[in-house]
Amino acid sequence: VQLQASGGGSVQAGDSLTLSCEVSGRTFSWVFLGWFRQAPGKERQFVGTMNWRGSGKYYADSAKGRFTISRNSAKNMVYLRMSSLKPEDTAAYYCAAATSILYGDNHMAPSAYDSWGQGTLVTVSS
Repeated sequence: VQLQASGGGSVQAGDSLTLSCEVSGRTFSWVFLGWFRQAPGKERQFVGTMNWRGSGKYYADSAKGRFTISRNSAKNMVYLRMSSLKPEDTAAYYCAAATSILYGDNHMAPSAYDSWGQGTLVTVSS
């Protein structure tokens, strides 16, 4: 499965932004599709993930209540809607797909994801 993230940009604190992840290739092979972010000098951080049915969505504490993952199956697109953005949300955002069932908290581990898109940069200024 191949992934391509887009939609990043520079916004002001409090603004909203929607990132898109186009899924191609073996589009039915992923079990979880997640979003991660990485700020300069920091480790890659879990943001949120969704199972292929869309029935299970899990978010990092920092994202709960502000970020929402959704999908458009017909277009093979997954979205990350971010609202009430803060300067600490500034990072490169990546979408990633896991092709194996993830148990427990493994859905938060970058190592559990097999395929990664390129990052899209989000900059939030105060």
